[in-house]
Amino acid sequence: MVNLFDRSFVFVVGKGGVGKTTVSTALALSAARRGKRVLVAMCNAKERLSHLLEVEPIGPHNCEVMPGIDAVNMVPKYALEEYGLMVLKVRTVYKAIFENRFVAAFLRGTPGLEAWSMLGKAYYHTKEEDEFGAKRYDLVILDAPATGHGLEMLRVPQVITDIAPPGLLRNEAEQALELFRDPARGGVVLVTLPEDMPVNETLELHHALGTELAMPVTQLVINSVYPALFDQMQCEACLSVADALPAGSPLTSLVAASRARALRERMQATAIRRLAAELPIPTTTLPHLFMPDFRRSAVESLSHLFG
Repeated sequence: MVNLFDRSFVFVVGKGGVGKTTVSTALALSAARRGKRVLVAMCNAKERLSHLLEVEPIGPHNCEVMPGIDAVNMVPKYALEEYGLMVLKVRTVYKAIFENRFVAAFLRGTPGLEAWSMLGKAYYHTKEEDEFGAKRYDLVILDAPATGHGLEMLRVPQVITDIAPPGLLRNEAEQALELFRDPARGGVVLVTLPEDMPVNETLELHHALGTELAMPVTQLVINSVYPALFDQMQCEACLSVADALPAGSPLTSLVAASRARALRERMQATAIRRLAAELPIPTTTLPHLFMPDFRRSAVESLSHLFG
């Protein structure tokens, strides 16, 4: 199996709030330690990566955030212009095509064009070269929108190849689709929490990726896993004691906290067993880090768990 960090393009997808940006950042740090030149591409997001890495806010154009890592928070308007210029090479050609009112009308009516403007820009960077003819980036990590919007974005290249007339737009979409479906060059990292709803969405997403989109899922990341304080017998004891405690007991707060923790551990153990049974793919478990402000030192510690 091809190592995750030897691929050219990786989607990081999952339900909103499961920690996709944290995982994307940790993957970028791990890849950079391997000597890879990495781009983390966010999709018109409420940008958190700068907070995690303690750098200046990240805008709609690629910028270096630390040695070996660039980042961008793509905005459809700027992404389309930048992508068009990268593909067409010459600004006058870009203006003649993209600022033509008939072309502009067609583009506005093309389903998924906003998504493609961002996805196409991110894809282009996998083949972009510097002034010496070397690849600008070894790995592009796309921090995808939450599950539903993320799936819609991943569907866009196929939609374009199905409806767009022969030409530059369709050729680019076909090439991108080939890359995304190639298990040696592309891959999807699924991110979830060890909880019922995120696990359900992760299983549905995995099914859609395999059957509808034919995109290889290379890694499962179970984020924010609490360390086990109790074994199974102790968990049951915590739950039963809470019911037997007399009213007004000085132990009420302690028992309530123990019960909440036992319930949490039982829930996450069930979720992890279910994922292991239904998704037999390489899995990385990231611990929940108990800290008031999750910053660079925290995400760097998580990055080492990817090797």
